[in-house]
Amino acid sequence: MAAKFEIYKDKAGEFRFRLKAGNGENILSGEGYKAKAGCKNGIESIIKNSQDEKRFETYQDKKGEYRFRLKAANGEIIGVGEGYTTADGCKKGIESVARNAKEAEIVDLTVEK
Repeated sequence: MAAKFEIYKDKAGEFRFRLKAGNGENILSGEGYKAKAGCKNGIESIIKNSQDEKRFETYQDKKGEYRFRLKAANGEIIGVGEGYTTADGCKKGIESVARNAKEAEIVDLTVEK
């Protein structure tokens, strides 16, 4: 299975996206958007900014897990990663986002079939 961005609606009715690696694991999630067009723009921003390692910020959360954020050029957070037990695992997550985002297909799960 290839990597993909999934567009979906959350419980509040906002459009969101998640980037899934080829193994089906979620590796990055985006914020909520009122319009689908905004969500698609968010995906384009992820694709662009994920190719610049300086756009990633790593940190430890309150539980001690290692996490990362992807920021746009203006400093706005545009995506967040999952929690990792080690700093090395977090680094591999960042590498996975950079590798997968540029080739991921966009799948719109909000479209009626």
